[in-house]
Amino acid sequence: MTERIAVPPLVYDLPDGLLAVRAAGGDEDSFAVLVQRHSRSLLALARCMLGNPQDAEEAVQEAFVSAWRRLPEFRHGAEFRTWMYRITVNRCLTMRRRRPPPLPLESVAEPATGDVWSQPARVAEQDAATAALSHVLAGLDAEQRVCWILREVQGLPYKEIAQVTRTNEPTVRGRLFRARRSLQEAMGPWR
Repeated sequence: MTERIAVPPLVYDLPDGLLAVRAAGGDEDSFAVLVQRHSRSLLALARCMLGNPQDAEEAVQEAFVSAWRRLPEFRHGAEFRTWMYRITVNRCLTMRRRRPPPLPLESVAEPATGDVWSQPARVAEQDAATAALSHVLAGLDAEQRVCWILREVQGLPYKEIAQVTRTNEPTVRGRLFRARRSLQEAMGPWR
């Protein structure tokens, strides 16, 4: 998805807003540059929300298709990046709602174990901590999870998170506080 496409060199130097205007007029090269600029961060966001690289890739592709179709609706006073985050978050939330419920742990067969010395204990502990964090994140309220991912993983400022989630900054701060508190409590044993 991030392959370089043959685009006139000057197009790469244009700001997102101008590229979005040109893309809304049917300029596919301008839209290709926008896709290249934002794919990586949107994929990271979708991976955190969905926990599966294939689902994340599908969500981002569908988000870009939706954006292409909806470009005439894009308010050019807004940030293109914020608009794409909103579309991607919505797509991820829709995909999560459509997922079948997870299988109970007891119904999953225990994987065959190899030589216990083939992997260092530290790697196993790190994998377990990462799995625990993923599990705790999956258990958070969807609004808290989105705010936490946008802030802690994507590094967005509170104002932009508020725009993406269509709330206000105090609501974002409250959701982040509750998400951080839940994560701190659940991840306490891993400290």
